[in-house]
Amino acid sequence: MNSEELKIRLKVFSLRIIKMVDCMPNRISSMAIAKQIVRSGTSPAANYRAACLGKSDKDFLNKLKMVEEELDETIHWLEIIAESEMIPANKLLGLQQEAHELYKIIVSSIVTTRNRLAKEVESSNRK
Repeated sequence: MNSEELKIRLKVFSLRIIKMVDCMPNRISSMAIAKQIVRSGTSPAANYRAACLGKSDKDFLNKLKMVEEELDETIHWLEIIAESEMIPANKLLGLQQEAHELYKIIVSSIVTTRNRLAKEVESSNRK
């Protein structure tokens, strides 16, 4: 998957989060969680776009770490929503699966970028 495809996938994920939140019950607890998951569930798309504009590999890596953290938080809130039965768990399975897949993709990108940076440092130390 290239960066443009991942941008689109993250944007679609953001939109799915927004639609899911609109289906949550109108309770104080739901509203508090809704605000949290809208923030954490939509920011990976924006942060990944920013990462792609990074000035250096280190900048790219730092922004990817932000994406990783926000996706992990979103996974947490999806679990809370399912386990508290704000939305039936079976209706969240697709969204949870996508969150986990996106998380794995980002972690893989982080590992690849770290390895590339380590090789660059090693190469420059040999000179």
